[in-house]
Amino acid sequence: MDSRVAKRYAKALLLLGVEDGNYREYGEELQEFVQFCMDNQEFFTVVANPVFSPEDRKDVLDFVLDKTSFSDMVKNFLRLLLEKRRMAFVPEIAAYYSRLTDEMSGVAKVQVVSARSLNKGSLDKLRVALKKIVSNKDIEFDLSVDKSIIGGVIVKIGDLVIDGSVTAQLRGLKESLKRGEYN
Repeated sequence: MDSRVAKRYAKALLLLGVEDGNYREYGEELQEFVQFCMDNQEFFTVVANPVFSPEDRKDVLDFVLDKTSFSDMVKNFLRLLLEKRRMAFVPEIAAYYSRLTDEMSGVAKVQVVSARSLNKGSLDKLRVALKKIVSNKDIEFDLSVDKSIIGGVIVKIGDLVIDGSVTAQLRGLKESLKRGEYN
């Protein structure tokens, strides 16, 4: 992920959004478009695949965009991606755009996987501990439950993964035993 193409286009749209004060709106619209593409794979295949003629792809995209309430900026941005044969990068562009806006807003998105739902007290303690790692940014949790980790949590912040699951600890113990570290 984070190809140079995605970064370049995300930064360009963000600069325009910061300039006119609508960068959050553009990000929301971009995410909405990506979700539409994921929900309608046939549509995405047509607009992202150069096998189809440029005119047909433009007509299909325009038909969908005309039904949205997207800003002219985002509509024109998506048309530019189509014209430059970059539509296949739109999920990456949206993801990188989201990361850039989070950085600007001082927000760190943190994925937390636990064996069971975490209560408010546990989340507050986790937030305090993680704030040190993310330079005191506000933390936005994306919580999920995976009973297979037995206990503990797995925390993902960008590229950093902290695996404090019981499963990982058991795996480590097993490896130590194989190497003969315990007598």
